[in-house]
Amino acid sequence: MHALFEDAGKFLAGRILSEAESSSQIELGTGKRVKVKAANILLKFEKPEPAALMAEAEAIAATVELDLAWEFAPEEEFGFADIARDYFSDNAPLAQQAGMLFALYGAPHYFRRAGKGRFKKAPAEILQQALAAIEKKKLLQAQIDGWAQELVAGTCPQPIREQLYKILFRPDKNAPEYKAVVEASRNAQKAPLDLLQTAGAIDSAYQFHWQRFLFDNFPKGTGFPAITAPQPPADLPLADVQAYSIDDSMTTEIDDALSVQGLGSGKVTLGIHIAAPGLAIQPGSELDKLGRNRLSTVYMPGYKITMLPDEVVRIYTLDEGRANPAVSLYVTYDETTFEVLAKETRLERVPVVTNFRHDKLDHIVTEEWLSDSSLEVENTPANLLAVRDQLSFLHKLARHLKAEREVVRGKPENFSRPDYTFRLEGNGDGEPNGSEKVSITVRKRGAALDLIVAEAAIVANSSWGLMLAEHGVPGIYRSQASLAPGVKVRMSTKALPHAGIGVKAYSWATSPLRRYTDLVNQWQIIACARHGATAALAAPFKPKDAELFGIISSFDGAYSAYNGYQAGMERFWTLKYLEQNGITELEAAVIKDNGPAGMLVRADTLPLVISVLGAQNLPRGARIRVKLGEIDEITLDIHGTVLERLDDPDDTSDDAPVDEVSEEDDNVAGPIAIAVDVNDSEGASADNPAP
Repeated sequence: MHALFEDAGKFLAGRILSEAESSSQIELGTGKRVKVKAANILLKFEKPEPAALMAEAEAIAATVELDLAWEFAPEEEFGFADIARDYFSDNAPLAQQAGMLFALYGAPHYFRRAGKGRFKKAPAEILQQALAAIEKKKLLQAQIDGWAQELVAGTCPQPIREQLYKILFRPDKNAPEYKAVVEASRNAQKAPLDLLQTAGAIDSAYQFHWQRFLFDNFPKGTGFPAITAPQPPADLPLADVQAYSIDDSMTTEIDDALSVQGLGSGKVTLGIHIAAPGLAIQPGSELDKLGRNRLSTVYMPGYKITMLPDEVVRIYTLDEGRANPAVSLYVTYDETTFEVLAKETRLERVPVVTNFRHDKLDHIVTEEWLSDSSLEVENTPANLLAVRDQLSFLHKLARHLKAEREVVRGKPENFSRPDYTFRLEGNGDGEPNGSEKVSITVRKRGAALDLIVAEAAIVANSSWGLMLAEHGVPGIYRSQASLAPGVKVRMSTKALPHAGIGVKAYSWATSPLRRYTDLVNQWQIIACARHGATAALAAPFKPKDAELFGIISSFDGAYSAYNGYQAGMERFWTLKYLEQNGITELEAAVIKDNGPAGMLVRADTLPLVISVLGAQNLPRGARIRVKLGEIDEITLDIHGTVLERLDDPDDTSDDAPVDEVSEEDDNVAGPIAIAVDVNDSEGASADNPAP
């Protein structure tokens, strides 16, 4: 005797070995023996053999016209054998009964399961809805199949092109566009990113990086809504100074300027003047919301996305030839010893006479030029000569301040690496497209003008940070507990020491046109300047204000993303520079062991860190010549191999100076993490690196 039974939603058949009242022992064709409850046995039969019955029943099930079977079915609950007799004949044989069972079970939209072998037909309106949904699914699958075929053939369908970055990085895994990419990747046996590149979905490597960044950070675009920029207060006093700014030629958001008074009197007053949008932009206003949404200006070679609209920047930037609203810190020093004699914060209008551009003056304003008044440089601008004595004093002061901070730090600041300036030719003021000619120029860190500006900013940020703390007014600070390995700089609302800079407290307050944290701190500083001892009552943000913590969290994430993109684009243009200039070899210095990838090295004359093979066991600082491999502009990757060692292995004096290894050095390039999982037929979430 044989039996057909249901087990976990599947139909099986086998030989009955023994029977009891509630169950039977059945042997399957594989030899496996199973215990089956009596209620799960749907048919018992002598012939044919179980395997033959199953095969015949499946063939019959495929011929059942479900519409007709549904018409035959009674309104009340019924068994599969009953409808088999109605559909086939009154004496429907065993194979037809089993075939009807399989057909009913496989069509839940026509027949609802009511128990073991029993069914109830679906209401007509429910059936029609189900059939419509099935038809829609078939059409959708046909669309997915069609798109997948196009991708495999090397063409990208427009709907997939339009959803490209969503598919790659934040997909709806039930969307047909996503499913088509997965299906095509399987069929073509290609990684999704390679497949899409081959199909022309990515217009260019530059656009890939740019559009990905916009998708993640500016999904609504980079434009600003129409908004009226508020004017600064009309009653600000006019400062009796002649200030000047020092920035790069590409800088339009001029946040800071300097002034010097009292040279030769024994007491010299340094004025640090910061643009003051906080005097007119109010917390909670529409402009504030714009700034809080963006949190910072985004910089990249040849372009930037400003935090505030241009019309707002134009009102508050410290342009030359006008008196600009400013929050000014005046620090009076003993002219000989540089002892601090007094500090004062004022809200005022500051006349700015010149916007100096350091990239046009660095060859003039050197340490030698500042220390030797008899030294002349051809074509020195008259306005620069007019402040030569002031710049000489500021440079001496800056060196003194830096030395004092290094005593607190416990070791000198190491600036052996240069800064690099990127210039693009061919895009004007518009967005680059990746085809521009790039030039990269080297600028030594710690150049005289840089040192003056940097030390003045540290004075302002540390002084105002301490002032906020003294008045019981919270601010946004950067702190670092120590210079021990692994101790990172953190943002908080407490005035804590910054070991890396060597100051007791360090707020961010000198770039309110470019960083939202600085604008927030400026509101707090303005409250201190206006209200003194009662500033804590008048300041927009109170102690332990949860909103401040939210701003810090949002800013930290956005600023990291923006800096990461800037670093990525600088690497992109560095690789472009190699291509455009036909550079196939570089001289470099070893940084560290990079595991299986070889050694990490830094190019001598370009902002480029790469992995090279053939440099194992070389010490840090060893100088080598590297042959470059192929460039991948999507992953921003390039590898190299060592051609020769350039320094003397037995003489460390000719080793290259190597700064401390940074996180950026450890993340120079590599696979791009995308959210397309070709191994998941159900579209479950997973992130796979794309080669």
